[in-house]
Amino acid sequence: MSDEVRGWLSPKAVAAEAGVSQEFDLSQCVREPIHLLGGVQSYGALIAARPHDAVVDTVSRNTDELLGRAAAELVGRPVTELIGEDQWALVLESVEAAAGLEGPAVVSAPASRDSAAAPASGVSAAAPGGPAASGVLALSLESEDGRVRPFDVTVHRVAELLVLEFEPRAADGPFVFQNFYPRVRRALHRLQGAADVTECCAAAVREVQALTGYDRVVAYRFDGADGPGQVIAEARNEGREPWLGLWFPASDIPPQARRLYARNWIRVIGDVDDATVGLLPELREGTGEPLDLSGSILRTVSGYHLEYLRNIGVASSMSVSLLHDGELWGLIACHGDEPKRLTPEVRAACEFFGIALSLQLAAVAEREQADELSGYRRALATLLARLSAQAPEALAEPVPGLAELLHADGAVLLRGAETPTPGDPLPAGLRGLLERLADTAPVGEVWSSDRVPELLGLEPADAQAQGVPPGLLFLPFNRDGDLLAWWRHELPAPREWAADPARPVRTGPSGERLTPRGSSAVHRATVRGRSAPWTPAQRVVAGELWREMSGLLSGRLAARNAELARTNEDLDSFAHAAAHDLKEPLRGISNAAAFIVEDAGAVLDATSLRRLTTVRRLAERMDGLLDSLLHFSLLGQVGLEQELLSLDEVVDDALLVAGDRLAEQGVTLVRPAPLPRLRADRARLREVLENLFVNAAKYAADDAEGERRVWVEAVPVAEPGGAAGREVTAVVVRDNGIGIPPEQHEDVLQLFRRLHRREERGGGSGVGLAVVKRIVERHGGRLWLESPATAPDGSRPQGGGPGTAVWFTLGGAVEER
Repeated sequence: MSDEVRGWLSPKAVAAEAGVSQEFDLSQCVREPIHLLGGVQSYGALIAARPHDAVVDTVSRNTDELLGRAAAELVGRPVTELIGEDQWALVLESVEAAAGLEGPAVVSAPASRDSAAAPASGVSAAAPGGPAASGVLALSLESEDGRVRPFDVTVHRVAELLVLEFEPRAADGPFVFQNFYPRVRRALHRLQGAADVTECCAAAVREVQALTGYDRVVAYRFDGADGPGQVIAEARNEGREPWLGLWFPASDIPPQARRLYARNWIRVIGDVDDATVGLLPELREGTGEPLDLSGSILRTVSGYHLEYLRNIGVASSMSVSLLHDGELWGLIACHGDEPKRLTPEVRAACEFFGIALSLQLAAVAEREQADELSGYRRALATLLARLSAQAPEALAEPVPGLAELLHADGAVLLRGAETPTPGDPLPAGLRGLLERLADTAPVGEVWSSDRVPELLGLEPADAQAQGVPPGLLFLPFNRDGDLLAWWRHELPAPREWAADPARPVRTGPSGERLTPRGSSAVHRATVRGRSAPWTPAQRVVAGELWREMSGLLSGRLAARNAELARTNEDLDSFAHAAAHDLKEPLRGISNAAAFIVEDAGAVLDATSLRRLTTVRRLAERMDGLLDSLLHFSLLGQVGLEQELLSLDEVVDDALLVAGDRLAEQGVTLVRPAPLPRLRADRARLREVLENLFVNAAKYAADDAEGERRVWVEAVPVAEPGGAAGREVTAVVVRDNGIGIPPEQHEDVLQLFRRLHRREERGGGSGVGLAVVKRIVERHGGRLWLESPATAPDGSRPQGGGPGTAVWFTLGGAVEER
């Protein structure tokens, strides 16, 4: 089976077709270029000519019988030899008048040439892609015996050609707008009194049947652009089985047919047993294809569709397109028990009626949506009033009324790890599904579906087992995964089908054929894996709630940031005050212990002396820790004096303090390349480098483990936690010392954390890396560790230990070489 069929039919229909032989290949139906079938219905004739010189490009092969000139005599000759210069000028004028409508124009012939001087009134309308536009003007041909033969002619443009379609005039005279307008006016008046879509369509099918005389007229609404359709209104003569309420499979109208329905308001088939008349030439010289008949009234009919019509006992048909927002919404389908030709007058009336009905249906739908939206907005106002009156922290809790707002089974506000869920519990598979969908969904745009399992290729039972709800509507707040979502459980929908939608092909007495349709063969089935659909009003109110909650969440975030800033400021002030105020008592304790030892040391026993010495040592250690805490707190209070400076110069300044420690441990500092200039606070950046150099000396590898080095460089990197693909310039200080175990990378950046006992590796308070991190963050940058480290060339450092690399950026600092 072809990919076209797999992408068009449901999985069950695909599986069903795979179970029959290939005598009837449904994929051919999908691929068939129905606009390039190369023929017309025999009751009319076609001529395609170039507008600039009137030379005929293509003709139908029946021009001899209908127009009195053989097809071969017309091709390559000016069409004016057949219709005359004056009538060709009228054709050009009518096409120019309808140029903005991108559709066919109907022209009607008078009884004699004398009446061909002026066009009569007409109606016109346009729809996306080239729907019909109609008007009337004169055209007639004179036979060899002098008889004047009137024709109704439809003219439309295709590429560089004008296509003229000739239909012999009916005996009841030329097209006159005033003849059909009163009937259409009465029909439209009845439509305007309809209260809803179903009532509007019911009135429409009665009026169309009265206008056309077809034996059955139905209004057919599609379930989605590519879905099946349901008969929602019907007018039929006695003795015909009812179709009202029946669903027809999507396979009845393949995708290319739907595209043509969206381009043309009307399509008429006069006789399903009509012998198609071919074109001359069969293939155009310029394109290598038949003439494009997408906008043709006479276009021949696909053999598949003719067989379909015969299978349901139809001899003639007409379809009128119903459009909404430029998309095919449905059809008015008319079926006759006998062949039927419609005059241009009746076709124009039906075309006009289809346009008016589409507008009326849109107006009814908009009125219903406006009423629905008004109710939702009142509920939204109540919800927002309650949210606005609560503290910002209330958004971290389940929001009462959130699920009920859209008549959903549950709702969720995802913000990081927070999952407040009003309504039913969060389905097991929903969070993971939302995370996947939100990766590609535009921020602030509504995504919704009432058939999520179908979109994911899951059977309803599998979706239920995985916790995937059929109905889902959500809007992302940002690219970090924060979003607002509603979901609905499955709502099984019983349907009565005119045929089994899983069996578009059946084997019968004549082999495999498209399934006949009718109430006598009703197939009852329940649609699974879908929820109640989300309405346009629900989508609108969801977007409005998203905008309001975005503002509330922004206010909550601002409040949290302000509170955090105050807390940090309070902590810094407390740490500074505590460090400063505790130093004096500690100094007194240390001095008192020293005085006791000095004054009474001779009479104290050894244990007392040892205890006093310990008191002094602990007091001195506490004094050192308070000095570190005092310095750390000052980093959060003292402003930065940033300037554009040379990183090489700052490294040299840092070596004035740390150089001796590096030399004592035999550590060599290496700068693989000149360092850049950057904007930073010179004193603070020097302190960062001093701490890192001292650490490189303290944690150098043992003497026996090779040459000891510390490298300083600036390299472009993808910053961890930054935007995808964004590069920043980072300063990196790396050594080949003893390294830091990966599980302790976060610990060593905390205040007073050391990897070893206090007396090991030269002692210290465990403040150095915490100070470094604090300074980097004050610059708006980030700091991270790498251990084991690699050398600047990407290799493992020569000799030494596994090493540590400390990377840091300085925020939005301007950097240059």
